[in-house]
Amino acid sequence: MLLGSGGQREALRALLADAQDRVRSLESQLEDRATRDPRTRLLALDAFMASAEIRLRAAKQSRPVSAVVIDIDDFRELNARRGSAAGDAALAGIASHLRRLTRETDVLGRSGSDEITILMAGTDLPGVQTCCDRLIDELAKAEKPNAGQVAVSAGIALHVPGESLGDLLAAAQAGLDRARALGGARCAARLDADDGALASPAQSAVIEALASTLLERDRYTGEHSEDVVDLARGVGRQLGMGERDIETIAAAALLHDIGKVAIPDGVLHKPAALTPAEWELMREHPVIGERILGAVPGMTSIAKIVRHEHEHWNGAGYPDNLLGDDIPIGSRIILACDTYSAITTDRPYRSARSHSAAIAELARCAGTQFDPKVTEALIGCLYWRRQTGHARAA
Repeated sequence: MLLGSGGQREALRALLADAQDRVRSLESQLEDRATRDPRTRLLALDAFMASAEIRLRAAKQSRPVSAVVIDIDDFRELNARRGSAAGDAALAGIASHLRRLTRETDVLGRSGSDEITILMAGTDLPGVQTCCDRLIDELAKAEKPNAGQVAVSAGIALHVPGESLGDLLAAAQAGLDRARALGGARCAARLDADDGALASPAQSAVIEALASTLLERDRYTGEHSEDVVDLARGVGRQLGMGERDIETIAAAALLHDIGKVAIPDGVLHKPAALTPAEWELMREHPVIGERILGAVPGMTSIAKIVRHEHEHWNGAGYPDNLLGDDIPIGSRIILACDTYSAITTDRPYRSARSHSAAIAELARCAGTQFDPKVTEALIGCLYWRRQTGHARAA
C-alpha cells in the first residue's frame, strides 16, 4: 500500500492540514501588509484611496463630506534628534488619538512618511475643525513615550459637488500648507472655505471673558491690546491673508498680554526702569499667557502665537530664540504692531513719542527685531490710516 498504515495516513493528513494553515496564515499576513500600515495599523495608501472612493460615492449625494490631512511638525528633526524609532512612536501615538476622536464610519489611512489622511462623511468643516483642535490640544498636553513632545498641523476641506476624491484631498493639502506657513500646530482650511472655519461661539465667549479680565486687571494693558488688534488686522489684510487667519491673529493680539495677570502690581506699574530681576520676571509673561490659553480647548494656535510674540527676526528675542520664518507669522505681526502702539502711548516710566519717531524705530529695526515684510505692511497700513483720518492722535 502506497500510504502505509492508517496511522501514517493520519499523520500525513495532519501534515497537509498544518501546511494549509501555514499557507492561509501567510496569505492573511501578506494581505494585511498590503492593506494596513504596520506602524499605525491604519489603512495603507492604496487601500485608503479605494475605501475613501467608495465612501465618497455613497455619501456625497445627501451629506457633507470632509477630508483632513495631518502632518507631524518637524518630523525630520524628530528622527534626526531621537532616531527613526521616535518617528514611528509619534505616528503610532497620533493614530491612537485619532481612533478615539473619529467614528467607525470614518476612513483613516497613512498617506505619507509623516502624514495621515481622513475622510469623514456626514461632517462639515466646523465638525472637522473641532476634531483637529482636540487632537492638537491633546498632543500639546502630554509627551509621547520614546518621542517626547509632538505637534501636528492639519489641513481640512469640504467636498464641493463635481470634485473628485483627488480634488478634495488636494484642497485639504492646500489647507495643510497654510497651517505650516502660519507656524504649525494648527488647523487651516483652503482659502475659499474660511467662512466655515471661524472661531466657535464658545471660543469667542472665552476670548471676550479673558479680554475683560485683562482690562479689569490693568486698564492700560487692555486698551493697548485693543489698539494692537486693529493694527494687526490691517497688517494681515495688507499681506493678503485670509479672514480666518486674520481673526486668529486678532484674537492673539487681543490676548497677547494675558500672561501679565500673573505679574505683581509693583512690577507691572513700576514708574521707573525695571531691575534685572524684575525684567526676568516680566519676560515670563508670554509663557504664562501660552499656559493660560493652552488650557482652553481649541485655543492652541492662539496660545502658540502669544508664546512667541517677543521673538525677534534675528533670533535675539525670547522665550525660545526663534529665528526668521520659524517665528509664527501672527507673532511677527503682533510684535511690530505692539511696538508701534507702545511707542506712541504714555507708559508708567515715560511719555508717548510721535508717530514719526515710531516709524523711524520700525524702519531702523526691520531685519533685526522685525520681519521686513511685516514692517513694510505695517507702515503702509499706518499711512492709509492717517490718509483716511483713521489714525489715533499722537
